[in-house]
Amino acid sequence: MIQEETIWSILNDVKDPEIPVLSVLDMGIIRAVSVVGEEVEIVLTPTYSGCPAMDVISMDIRLKLIEHGIRKVRIRQQLSPAWTTEWMSAEGKEKLRAFGIAPPNPRQQFCSTDLFQEEAVQCPRCGSWHTELISQFASTACKSMYRCLDCKEAFDHFKCH
Repeated sequence: MIQEETIWSILNDVKDPEIPVLSVLDMGIIRAVSVVGEEVEIVLTPTYSGCPAMDVISMDIRLKLIEHGIRKVRIRQQLSPAWTTEWMSAEGKEKLRAFGIAPPNPRQQFCSTDLFQEEAVQCPRCGSWHTELISQFASTACKSMYRCLDCKEAFDHFKCH
C-alpha cells in the first residue's frame, strides 16, 4: 500500500530544472497529492501559465516515482488559484540566496515614491540594498536582472508574484 507521506518525501527529491537547488516542494508548486489504491494523483500549479519547465517537472516526477516502484501516476495542472511566491518555502528562499539569486521580498518594497517605482532588492552576495534594475527579464521570465552598486555584481532576482 502506497502512503501519501511517502509520495511527499519522494517529491522532495524532484528538483526544479531551471533552479536545481530547489525542489518542487521548495517552489510550492505541488498543490495536492492523493493515493487511491495503487494510483497516485499529483496536482501542480505552474509558476506562471506558460512555464516551459512544467513538462520536464512532470516527467521528472514520473521518473522519480517509477524509481520507487510507483507506476500508476496521474499528474494534473491546476491554474487557479494562481501560484504566488508566498507558496515558496522559507528554506527554498534561503537556498535561492545561497545560490546567488535574490529571493522574492515578502512584499514589494520601494526606495522612492515615484509613480513607476523600482523594487528595492537586496544583493544576495554582499547584502547591500544599493542595487539597480538592469532588465525586467533575466535567465527565465520569472526572474529580473539586477546589479549591486556596492560589490558591482549582477544577479537574478526571483520576481514577487
